[in-house]
Parts: sequence; C-alpha cells; structure tokens
Amino acid sequence: MRVITGSARGTVLKAPKGMQTRPTMDQVKEGLFSAIQFEIEGRRVLDLFAGSGQLGIEALSRGAKSAVFIDASREACAVVRENLTKTRLSDRAQLVQSDYLSYLARCRETFDLIFLDPPYAEVFLETALKKISEIDILSDSGIIICERPAEKQLSGVFSGLLHDRDYRYGKAAVTLYRKA
Repeated sequence: MRVITGSARGTVLKAPKGMQTRPTMDQVKEGLFSAIQFEIEGRRVLDLFAGSGQLGIEALSRGAKSAVFIDASREACAVVRENLTKTRLSDRAQLVQSDYLSYLARCRETFDLIFLDPPYAEVFLETALKKISEIDILSDSGIIICERPAEKQLSGVFSGLLHDRDYRYGKAAVTLYRKA
C-alpha cells in the first residue's frame, strides 16, 4: 500500500494489524482518485472510517487543503498518526478517535470530499450516508466517495444527495454521491 502521486508519492503506508481493517487495493484507489482528480486541490476532506488513513493521505498528497481522520480503533489511530508523520502531512491533518456516529452527532464542519470505506460486513455505509444527509455537512459542490463490495447494492434514497456514478474494480465497487 503506497501513496500514488503528489507530494508523498511512493511512500509506503503501514496498515493496522488484524482483520478489522481492510485497506483499499491500489487498483481501486487509483480508479477512484482518477474519477475525482480535478476536484481535490484546495478541498477539505473527511476520511470517516480512516483505518490506515490512506484515502485522506492520498487526497492531502494531491493538494487537498486539510483532512479530518476518524476511527474508533486506538491502533488504527496510531497507524494513521504514523503514516501522516511518514508522509510529512500532519500539519494539514486532524485525527479523532471516535466511532463514526458519535463524531457525526457533534460535527459542525462542512467538507468537500467525504470518504466512506467502512467494514464491508456491516450496515455502516447506509447509516453514515443517511446521517450525513440529515446533518448536511457536505459542501455545495461536495462529493461523497463510497467503497463497497461489488455485489452489495446501496439501498435507499438519501435526502439532499444525488447518486452520480458507480465504478467496479473486481470485487470492489465505488459509488459517488454529490450534493443535490
């Protein structure tokens, strides 16, 4: 797992041990960043299920203004901190150890890019999308990038969000939502 391009290009990132975190494959990461490549520069990023922090770090490396990393796991937060230090991107990052619903319940910021890459076996993705649409933290030109198993369909309509596109990368899929 490495940073693909930008200021931290080629830096190898550490991943938390165990099965709780499933790092995004490089092919999927390359595809999703290709889809949003012109919408990263100067943007505020939320990496809601940070894991290793690789999605938010990639965005920072490509010129995002700032990123907030959220993860409930103490070990994952330690890995994100280490990866931010290694890539020299800590100065534009905020790391919060919290479960995603608690963070969203108290969030008063808006974001231009929101990465949602939760554990596949849970309903966290739909719950996070519903909560984000309710609290309206996506900027007017914002994008939500969701990674999910290719066979899992996202059910439901999320108020204030428009389904933009779906991309498939082997067993993984990426769905983009934009502000309505």
